[in-house]
Amino acid sequence: MVIIFFMKLYFVITVLVMLAYAVRHTVFTYNRLYQPQKMYCQDILSSDIPFVSVLIPMHNEELVAHGVLDALLRCDYPADTEGNRKMEIVPINDFSEDKTREILDTYAAKYDCIHPIHRYSGDRGKPAALNEAMKSAKGQIIVVFDADYIPARGLLRELVVSFMDPEVGAVMGRVIPVNTEANILTRLLDLERSGGYQVDQQARYNLNLLPQYGGTVGGFRKDLILATGGFKVDILAEDTELTYRLACSGWKIVYANTAECYEEAPETWEIRARQIRRWARGHNEVMFRYFGTLLSTKYLRPLQRIDALMLLTIYLMPVVLLLGLLDSLGLFFLGEMDIIDGWWVLLFIGAYNTFGNFAPFFEVGTANILDASRQRMFLLPYLSFNFYFYLWFITQGFFESVVDVLTKRKASWQKTVRFRQGGTGV
Repeated sequence: MVIIFFMKLYFVITVLVMLAYAVRHTVFTYNRLYQPQKMYCQDILSSDIPFVSVLIPMHNEELVAHGVLDALLRCDYPADTEGNRKMEIVPINDFSEDKTREILDTYAAKYDCIHPIHRYSGDRGKPAALNEAMKSAKGQIIVVFDADYIPARGLLRELVVSFMDPEVGAVMGRVIPVNTEANILTRLLDLERSGGYQVDQQARYNLNLLPQYGGTVGGFRKDLILATGGFKVDILAEDTELTYRLACSGWKIVYANTAECYEEAPETWEIRARQIRRWARGHNEVMFRYFGTLLSTKYLRPLQRIDALMLLTIYLMPVVLLLGLLDSLGLFFLGEMDIIDGWWVLLFIGAYNTFGNFAPFFEVGTANILDASRQRMFLLPYLSFNFYFYLWFITQGFFESVVDVLTKRKASWQKTVRFRQGGTGV
């Protein structure tokens, strides 16, 4: 039957795709462990570091606003000849209904470098807030933080110094959860973050592939973004869109692994589900827009293009795998699992289970070795539960993105709930 043929074909394609990603993860892990590591510009000493505008979108952030503002005020950033620090802090009150506005005005009255913007009209959400703030920002370099982030003292300089290279369009630092002791979920998210940044991002940077600008703890050239239309307000993953916009235009993206910033990870499974579904929805919206552009751009070499495509479709893979699992169940109950004759099938399935299922675990384990946090590796088996959790909610996000594209529906921004209690104040 024709339908059986296509079911078998899809099963084989699914396994081959998973093996391709397994090889990618394994190469990244090997590179991070045994190959020379590419450094960025953190050791440059120069008095010509540019003026920087730090933008912080905020919507109902009274629980965390104090923390990010106090941390930025403590940052060690160069001053001009008159002794004034070459930076401004622009918190963007985006339709807040709590005490965020009052907190920002209090800081602004005390510190001349803090210039809040209050938005109560127009589009709501992070892309729209950034677009408005960029119009009045004084710096040619923009650094963005989410409101729950706590930057390290030297972080700003480590990020901005990379723009001394005129070919760099954006730079991304490393994100580390600060509330890892809250529960098992935050501990597992800490594991995921370590693998994603310490191994995956750094290996892509080492291999001259495509590090991803992550939307926070990162910076970009203001004029470059404004000249290409600013952030797209109809896309939830504005950071992924910016990554591919820059890559397809020939700009470099730098990953600064030692530029560490501390975030508040979601503390409930419900909030994490909403977050991952939003990420999948936004990322796949970008995939639909940039797939053709990525194939045709002249600025990427073949290996860069392949890796960029694999990164672009990363939130499609759980959908592909879920359909593959359903497909294999159908073949099993139809008695049609004889896809490959002989002992080759054992090799095929063994290779998939060895590398396809566990390659991301290699990255996480390697990251914990590099971070000298080997105790955390006892939690590695629990990540297998996250597989099914993500499979379900990423699939939901994918189909929401399909509806967005077909109906031209505009996605509404969804803020992640905060859990931190209190603040240090001014």
